[in-house]
Amino acid sequence: MTQQVVNAPVRITVLRRTVFEESSPCKAGKIAPCERLEDGQVFVSKGANMPEGFCSWAWADIQKYVLTLGRGGNLIGAKHGTFVTCCTDGYRPVFFLVERMEEQRQS
Repeated sequence: MTQQVVNAPVRITVLRRTVFEESSPCKAGKIAPCERLEDGQVFVSKGANMPEGFCSWAWADIQKYVLTLGRGGNLIGAKHGTFVTCCTDGYRPVFFLVERMEEQRQS
C-alpha cells in the first residue's frame, strides 16, 4: 500500500540580508545588500511551488529544504519542522528561516 504524500504549506522568512565585505576585491563595483528581498519579509510556498515575488536564484538554493519540510520530513540538527539556510550569492547572501506550517487540529 502506498502512502499519499501531502505537501504542507511552508513559510519562508527573510532573516537577514548580509554583505560579505571580504569578497569586495573580487566584485566589479560596489557591494550592497540584496535589493530583491527585505529583512523580515515572509513568503508561503504552497504545493512546493515558488512563492510569487520570491527570488528565483534563492529558490533554486532553498527548494530542497522547502520540499523536505513540506512533505513532512525534518533535517538533522534542526528543530522539528524548521531549517535555517541561505542563498549562494557569495557577495551578499540572504539567510532564511524555513518552517513547515503545521495544521491546527480542531478537537
